[in-house]
Amino acid sequence: MKAVLLCAGYGTRLYPLTKDKPKHLLDVGGKPILEHLLDKVQDVDAVDGVYLVTNAKFFYSFLEWAKDYAYRNPRAKRIEILNDGTDSNDARLGALGDVLFAIKKKGVKEDLLLIAADNLFDFQLTGMKKMFDQKGKTVIALFDVKDRSLARHYGVVQVDGDGKLVHFVEKPEHPQSTLVSTGIYFLPQRDLRLLDVYVKYGYSTDKIGSFFEWLHKKEDVYCYTALERWYDIGTKEQLEEASRHYAQKQVLL
Repeated sequence: MKAVLLCAGYGTRLYPLTKDKPKHLLDVGGKPILEHLLDKVQDVDAVDGVYLVTNAKFFYSFLEWAKDYAYRNPRAKRIEILNDGTDSNDARLGALGDVLFAIKKKGVKEDLLLIAADNLFDFQLTGMKKMFDQKGKTVIALFDVKDRSLARHYGVVQVDGDGKLVHFVEKPEHPQSTLVSTGIYFLPQRDLRLLDVYVKYGYSTDKIGSFFEWLHKKEDVYCYTALERWYDIGTKEQLEEASRHYAQKQVLL
């Protein structure tokens, strides 16, 4: 299994903090956001390689970080930094575009752990991986934001009694639930092949959720609903909230 971490955004909503630094390397609780994610990925034994997709603007920032990270964590899984070649927010490939870029660039034909790397979460990926192994199907992680007005900013999901995805809508005006996709996915290689079918049909490669909105009508997709905290680091307010949470965790430790 390979892991793909999506770090190709330009952090426009966090400017000027992201003028010269990608938001994934902003400090939260004493270390970069990205390193919190990698701590979770390290626990997934099946992952034998990590591809981090970024852009031309921040490529060298990630290269410098990766050298330092490898020095500090000699037993960590190997990380390869991929440059998608874009240099501005207007030229970006989009989240799904970067997934396709990584898969084709590295010839990935294995199961995949896919993470939008502006996430922070307290739950362990091992529980989600266990569901993936049991179902043999794509599994997406959900979190209940408990607020329909907030849910409008995410991919909103409905599930049945068996945890199977029955409805997925990206940023609906009138959400039917408060369960949202967190940008964390386990995909079997079979569904990776369906990405090519999706693209051939001409569907958007901007948002990852658009693919799952399409996929669950073709294949069973299961949902892992996390009970522990989850943060989408998209604004300064969310960054500050996450920083307070992780600072408090450090005190408790």
